[in-house]
Amino acid sequence: MTENKTFHITTFGCQMNEHDSETLAGMLLAKGYQPAAERKDANIVIFNTCSIRENADKRFFGTLGQLKKKKMELGENFTVCVCGCMMQQQHIIDTIKAKYPWVDVIFGTNNLHQLPELLDNLYREKAKQLEIWPDGGEIVEGLPAKRLYKHKAFVNIMYGCNNFCTYCIVPYTRGRERSRRPEDIIAEIRKLVEDGVKEVMLLGQNVNSYRGVSAETGQAVDFADLIEQINAIEGLAWIRFMTSHPKDISDKLIAAYGTCPKLCHYIHLPVQAGSSKVLKEMNRHYTRESYLEKVQKLRAVDPDIAISTDIIVGFPGETEEEFSETLSLCEEVRYDSAFTFLYSVRKGTPAEKFEDQIPEEVKHERFNRLVEVINRISAEKNAAYIGRIENVLVDGPSKHNSKTYGGRTESFKLVNFEGRPEMIGQIVAVEITDANTFSLVGRVVE
Repeated sequence: MTENKTFHITTFGCQMNEHDSETLAGMLLAKGYQPAAERKDANIVIFNTCSIRENADKRFFGTLGQLKKKKMELGENFTVCVCGCMMQQQHIIDTIKAKYPWVDVIFGTNNLHQLPELLDNLYREKAKQLEIWPDGGEIVEGLPAKRLYKHKAFVNIMYGCNNFCTYCIVPYTRGRERSRRPEDIIAEIRKLVEDGVKEVMLLGQNVNSYRGVSAETGQAVDFADLIEQINAIEGLAWIRFMTSHPKDISDKLIAAYGTCPKLCHYIHLPVQAGSSKVLKEMNRHYTRESYLEKVQKLRAVDPDIAISTDIIVGFPGETEEEFSETLSLCEEVRYDSAFTFLYSVRKGTPAEKFEDQIPEEVKHERFNRLVEVINRISAEKNAAYIGRIENVLVDGPSKHNSKTYGGRTESFKLVNFEGRPEMIGQIVAVEITDANTFSLVGRVVE
């Protein structure tokens, strides 16, 4: 291995994966490795994978295959590592061994902290490294992270999932739910605030099921309790979280939107389908009616709350009538935005064996109708912001125009406006002057 150890991480998937990649980068920087802006300039390439959608699988394998030529040319002077959710599935590991034997290091979601050790072993032993922990084990605290932004940060509060939705592989790749101690979370956020962070995004497969136990008192701390504790941290401006399971939205958490001023006016509340029958087949543990009741309660406490969602189109057995219930639910809730997905079979999930798989052409036709409804409502919701003055946390300039800056409102709306470098990381007042389907346009109020 050459002394010039440069690395590049490619991330597939959700915010959890993004934060995992920040941790991987932080550990490598602590070991003296240097980041490369582009994959072609790195001699250590890491792929952090996602198993949620079939498209992610295909993109990963396609990208991985592109590295074979470089690996054959450089040998031990070029290192390829793969990790993340896909590596928790034996058939994926078997595929890599058979078709991509030149991969050097394979590890999973539960042992990310071992990457420096695995690299050391690789270079010392001159032997490929494979280390997968089937279960989560103890939560490793205090790992460094190289954040994308100085002014905002991801904070994991729990790991794993106990819900076992019939279409989802995550409980099998991330393991069972494990919650961090509240003291550890609070200490991490306080340190982040001291480092200039104004916004934290609390992460978990289902943050609503957080069940921490105080090391000091031995008392249980639920998610609403944790929000209250974080809200009390001096210097922190905004609190967000991702993602929520509707079945676990408590009245206590809903009330926090009225009592915790730092909790942003936004919630991501995945519905997945508008039919109670389909929801039962998905093992979601709520009905259309109970979901709508939660939405009504949220808006009663916080009338200005923005709501986004996830929707799956073409779940096995979904009829046209049941799909129409999804459309009507979208019209009733009026989501600010939605992530829409075509159902894809995930090997090892119960839904893989369901009969009445929906033909691809039917999925696509329904998907197009859904997107049309979602986009129309999003545009209408955004148009209502014209003339309002919104607080925006400024992220930085556009890649295409150095004078155009972007940032998010409390309701997670993307706003573009003419800005200046000194605004980055600051919360500024912006008057909304125009609206698009996916973003707002404004001017800074000086």
